[in-house]
Amino acid sequence: MWDNECFLGIEKSATGRAWRPRLDDPEKARTLGLRCDLPELLARVLAGRDIDAPQAEAFLQPTLKAHMPDPAILRDGEKAAARIAKAITEAEKITVFGDYDVDGGTSSALLKLFFISVGYDADIYIPNRLTEGYGPNKAALEELANSGTQLLITVDCGITSHDVIDDVHQQMDVVIIDHHLADEDLPRAHAIVNPNRRDDISGLGYLAAVGVSFLMVVLINRVLRDSGWYNQERCEPDLLKWLDLVALGTICDVVPLVGLNRAYVTQGLKVLGARQNIGLRALADAAGLEKRPDTYAAGFVLGPRINAAGRLGHSDLGSRLLSTDDEIIANDIAAELHELNRQRRDIEQRVLDQAFVQAEAETKGGQLPTVLICSGDSWHSGVVGIIAGRLKDKFKRPAFAIGFDDKGIGTGSGRSLSGVDLGGAVKAAVEAGVLEKGGGHEMAAGLTIKREQLGAFRAFLDQRLKREVEEAHKHLGFLIDGAVSASGATLNLLAMLERAGPYGSGNPEPRFVLPAHRIVYAARVGDDHVRCTLVSGEGVRINAIAFRTRGTALDQFLLDKPATPVHIAGKLKLNEWRGRRDVQMIIEDAALPATP
Repeated sequence: MWDNECFLGIEKSATGRAWRPRLDDPEKARTLGLRCDLPELLARVLAGRDIDAPQAEAFLQPTLKAHMPDPAILRDGEKAAARIAKAITEAEKITVFGDYDVDGGTSSALLKLFFISVGYDADIYIPNRLTEGYGPNKAALEELANSGTQLLITVDCGITSHDVIDDVHQQMDVVIIDHHLADEDLPRAHAIVNPNRRDDISGLGYLAAVGVSFLMVVLINRVLRDSGWYNQERCEPDLLKWLDLVALGTICDVVPLVGLNRAYVTQGLKVLGARQNIGLRALADAAGLEKRPDTYAAGFVLGPRINAAGRLGHSDLGSRLLSTDDEIIANDIAAELHELNRQRRDIEQRVLDQAFVQAEAETKGGQLPTVLICSGDSWHSGVVGIIAGRLKDKFKRPAFAIGFDDKGIGTGSGRSLSGVDLGGAVKAAVEAGVLEKGGGHEMAAGLTIKREQLGAFRAFLDQRLKREVEEAHKHLGFLIDGAVSASGATLNLLAMLERAGPYGSGNPEPRFVLPAHRIVYAARVGDDHVRCTLVSGEGVRINAIAFRTRGTALDQFLLDKPATPVHIAGKLKLNEWRGRRDVQMIIEDAALPATP
């Protein structure tokens, strides 16, 4: 089935999409299966992600040994490690300045735990998202310098903070550990470790900040070892025990799960499952997470609760939770994060309703803008990133959500489609004077904008990104990995597919079609979901559920229960309930069989 053909002939589904095979040439899967002795469906999944025979073993068994480079390959890595090791051995005061999201929180906690394990401690400073904004700010850095900080380490931020770092570089040394896109001109820091600086040739630009931070921990540890720091009283730490933090930050920052990231996440989820980190254990218990943690649990259960602290102005709770060794403190913070996440959901829903009304008004003419920009007065800056992501998912184009304060200053966040460099566009907009501040990476960006700049910003994005968005839409079809019947959707099949995980950005979770199955039961669950029972032609049943479909064509399609067999598309998931384990389909789309 070739790329220009529709899967099962579906040119327009219930959601209005054409179904396309992810794999452009089935011969690739047959060849891969024969050479590597793989089951046909697993070979099809791998081939659909451009994995060939020489890559297959490392892809299916992503180990640190196979993927870990010498961290010294990072530009300024050795220089930064030497300066940090010197601060440790000479007992200088170190402050870690982190971002308020999960990537920043895990990076900060990772460094603090490492410092403690080698016989030293460091302070963590996380700026208040609502009053200080993103990254280093003048007031905070002056306060840290005046309080005796001799070495400032920024993590997941700092690469665009030229002015504030330039102002304090004579008062204290600064080491930047970041992964966001860098300008040609860099801040006047002692060392800048960022695989996305223009003169870095490591090829590690896909790492999250916590992934870069882990490489730096390896380098610092090497310097300490070589200097004779470790002795009978001071043992060298086991660095692998912090891979749970690395996996969590990597998953939550939605960086591609390729190369070293796959090894980080695969091995880190094993550490997370061992529940060694007191804070993560408390948070999992507060969230009622009982099953073995996977990428979903990290990205949609643990991560949002840590993020909720930063979103609602309690920015340091995440890093404190992740770095504490006190169970009472951990339980208290976990409970607070759980409640903050509930509050965040309520705020998010109110803003989302307004954003969707705006976006849908723009569709009435039948043509959406190149980049969707929605804004509102007093939209909470802590949820605009989530809103942008939901807009992007629903309207299939890059999207920004911006909240304006009473002075007409907007704080916004954007989310992009694969192949559309949003971070680069935002940086260019700053240089062109149509934004006050901004930065990010290809898939996500943040900005500060004046209300009167909004029109110019729209026009700038339309001119800069129109071609990229058009090209992205050519490859935006609803991609299908294969067809499976209800009888074939077994626990063994899930176990086989798990070999190609972890799934996430850069390695999408497989999507299958249950062809010609009848909907024998469909009913609303909660406010927005539809639960179904499907039956194959052989009479085998499978349970299924469609999430957040109220008001959509898919919702109506399922609840109307077509009398004839239909094709149901989605993802197969393990469902555990009261000791019972079975497979269910998470419905994403549906279609009537194509007319011959």
